[in-house]
Amino acid sequence: MSERKVLNKYYPPDFDPAKIPKLKLPKDRQYVVRLMAPFNMRCKTCGEYIYKGKKFNARKETVQNEHYMGLPIFRFYIKCTRCLAEITFKTDPENTDYAMEHGATRNFQAEKLLEEEEKRIQQEREDEELNNPMKVLENRTKDSKMEMEVLENLQELKELNQRQALVDFEGMIDRYRELEKREREREKEEDERETKEMLERALVKRLRDSDSESDGEEESSRGHLKQTCADKPTDILTADKAANLQGTSSGGVKRPKVESWEKSVGTLGGRGALSSLVVRKKPTEMDKKPNREEASTASQSGTAVTFQTPNQPYFCRNGSSSLSLLGAYSDSDSNDSD
Repeated sequence: MSERKVLNKYYPPDFDPAKIPKLKLPKDRQYVVRLMAPFNMRCKTCGEYIYKGKKFNARKETVQNEHYMGLPIFRFYIKCTRCLAEITFKTDPENTDYAMEHGATRNFQAEKLLEEEEKRIQQEREDEELNNPMKVLENRTKDSKMEMEVLENLQELKELNQRQALVDFEGMIDRYRELEKREREREKEEDERETKEMLERALVKRLRDSDSESDGEEESSRGHLKQTCADKPTDILTADKAANLQGTSSGGVKRPKVESWEKSVGTLGGRGALSSLVVRKKPTEMDKKPNREEASTASQSGTAVTFQTPNQPYFCRNGSSSLSLLGAYSDSDSNDSD
């Protein structure tokens, strides 16, 4: 168990490595490697885009009969992520890049081609100038002419910018803002004036209404005062007599007479909270029979006095005062409990 981690193995004294048979493998054998797409490409079969950096399990092989300065060139096989079509590309050590072979097209290939074309033209020019001095002079003349055209175009652009710079954009913006400010102030003043006018109209209308109401109250008070002054002091008694007459004549319903002093003090004969505590005196036969002397005296004086039953009040036709007849009023009435 102690030799489990030993790295050195035992070689016997008669060990001969040349006798070990060599494993013969094909030169174009393939290996499965894990790599990322070296550039953006698009599948020709389904049009799927494969972006740079996408990981694939690819098969790698060595390209036969292709070398660059002794460096081998490798080819890689990958499959499209959508249609599983095979795409191949190989290394390009000359340009330190990868070259697409088939199954897809490389994106942004035009930019790469343009750069390559510029490099080729520059290389050809250098080769021509190397052994031809006249070609060098011609190329310098072309360069100076091109430079002058570029300067003229630049000057025209500067003049155009100067002509456009004459327009003061900041001033235009300031004037526009000032006009907006004035417009807002004008609208604010108009709103305030309209509000003030509305308040004034409402105040005037309120004053007119109050004046009309006060005038109506004054007229009503004046009319009431005139009516009060026109009335006589004895109108109250006349009104009481008329009410008694109306109460007696309408439907046979008897209404008791209400004296002026009872209006302020109140009557005890009414049915109130103290009606059960007051007991009226029963009328006697002497009270029921009128006195002949009083009747004769009344007939001589021309005053018509009508005696009623104890429960019925009397009235006077000649408009005599109720105070003068207070003595002739019966002192007792029949009790309601009888």
